[in-house]
Amino acid sequence: MFHASKRWQWVLAMAVVLAVVAAACGGSTDDMAALTTASVSDDAANSQTTTTSAAGGERAAVAPEPASIEAADALGAGGIALDPGQVIALNRDIIYTADLVLAVTDVAAAGAEASRVIASVGGYLFGQQTTGAPEPRSVLIFKVPPENFQETLTLLGNIGDVRTQTVTADDVTERVVDLESRIKTSEASVERLQALLAEASDIKTIANVEGQLLQRETDLETLRGQLRTIQDHVALATITLTLTEALANPQIGLKVTAYPGRDDAGSSCPGQNGLSVEKGETATLCFKVTNPGDTPLTDFTLTDTVLGIETGDLILVVGNPAGTLQPGQSFTLAFEVEVDQTVRTRTRVEATPINQDGEPIEGRTVAATTQATIQAVDPGGLPGFTDGLEAAWEMLLWLGGVIVLFAGLLLPFLWVPIVLWLIWRWRRKSTDDEAPESAGAVPVVAATEAAPDEPQEVATETETEATETEAAGADATEPE
Repeated sequence: MFHASKRWQWVLAMAVVLAVVAAACGGSTDDMAALTTASVSDDAANSQTTTTSAAGGERAAVAPEPASIEAADALGAGGIALDPGQVIALNRDIIYTADLVLAVTDVAAAGAEASRVIASVGGYLFGQQTTGAPEPRSVLIFKVPPENFQETLTLLGNIGDVRTQTVTADDVTERVVDLESRIKTSEASVERLQALLAEASDIKTIANVEGQLLQRETDLETLRGQLRTIQDHVALATITLTLTEALANPQIGLKVTAYPGRDDAGSSCPGQNGLSVEKGETATLCFKVTNPGDTPLTDFTLTDTVLGIETGDLILVVGNPAGTLQPGQSFTLAFEVEVDQTVRTRTRVEATPINQDGEPIEGRTVAATTQATIQAVDPGGLPGFTDGLEAAWEMLLWLGGVIVLFAGLLLPFLWVPIVLWLIWRWRRKSTDDEAPESAGAVPVVAATEAAPDEPQEVATETETEATETEAAGADATEPE
C-alpha cells in the first residue's frame, strides 16, 4: 500500500512538470504569434513595400531592436527591419540584397552623396549607369558588409524621397553545406584517379584514366566556382540604388464629351460619350484637361483639325488655362457646334512642363490626342429642296472623286496611245513610199479591168463627147 502511494505521488509530480512545460511552450507560441501580427499590421499601415524572405533552413529574421524599427520607419519601408548582426551570430549564410528607388531634385548631386555614404560604411561601388536630360536617371550598384546593411539603407533613404524599396534575405546555408560536401567527394575521387594514373603501365589504361580524371577535375573546379560565388554574395550585401528626378514624369490628360443644345457658358459640362442629335441642331463639346503627372504644366494649346478651332475660340468653363496647372488639377473648355452631319473630332492639347523655379524643363513637352463622335440623326419626313440640293452636291463630289481616281489610274499609261499613233504614222508613210510613181495610170487600168464587158458604153460616151466638141467648134466659127 505504501509503495502504491509512492507510485501515485511520482505520477502526479510528472504530470505537474509536463503541465509547466506545456504552459511555457504555449507562452512562447503566443509571443511569436503576437510578433507576427504586429509585423503584418505595420506592413498594412505603410504605403511603401518591403519584401523579406529566407529561402531554406531556418528563418533568418528575428525580433529587432527598437532602433531597427525606427530606421525602417524612416525609410518608409514598413514592417520589421532585418538585423544582419543577429543573423550572423546564428552562424547562418545569408545573402542580403536591396533595390531602392529615390526621387531627388538633383540626380548628379544625389549620386555623389550616395557614394560618400557607401564609403563611410566600408562599402564599394560596383557599377553605375547614368543618363542626362530630358529624364535624368542614375542606377548605382553598391556592395557593403552585411553588418552595415541596415544602417546603409537608412542613410541612403535620407538622401531623397523613397518611391519603392525591396529587401530580400536568402538563407543559402544548406546550399553551401551541399557544395562543400560535393567538393570533398570530388577531391577524394580526383586523388584516387591520380593514384591509379601513377600506377598505370599500359597506354590504354593511362588514356582511360586521364579522360576520367579530366572530367572529375572539371566538375571539381565548377563546384569550387559556385561555392566562391555564393561566399562572395554572403560576404558583401548588394544594394541597387536608382535615382530619378522628382520632377521627371510630366503627363497631360484630355477627355472630350458633348451634350445637346447650347447654354452660352458650357455649364452642363461634362457631357456624355457617343452623343446623337438631329441634323441642324446645336451641340456643345466639353474639353477637360488634367495633369496626372508630378510636374506643373503651363503654355497650353488646344486645337482640333476637324472643327478648325484653337484655344482662343473656346469658352472657359472651369479653371485657368492661361496659368500653371499643378499636379492633380484640371480645367474645362467648351465649344458650340451646329451638327449638319456626323462630326468626328480630333482634338490635341499640348503643354510645357516647368521645374520648381517656374522655368521650362529643357527639351520636354507633353501632348495628348483624343477623338469624339456626334452622330447626326435624320429627323424623318419627306425630303425638301435643300435635301435634294445636298444630295446632288454629294453626288457631284462623288463623281468628281471617281473621275480623279480613274485619271490617276490611267495617267501612268498615257504613253501607250502616243506610241501606237507614232507606229501607225510610220507604217502609213512606209506604204506611201512603196506606191508606183504614176498614180494616174492605176485608175485607168483598174477601170479597164473592172469593166471588160462594157466596151459599147465606153465607145458611146466617147462618140458623144466628140459630137459635143464638134458642135461647140461649129458654133464658134459661125459668122454673125
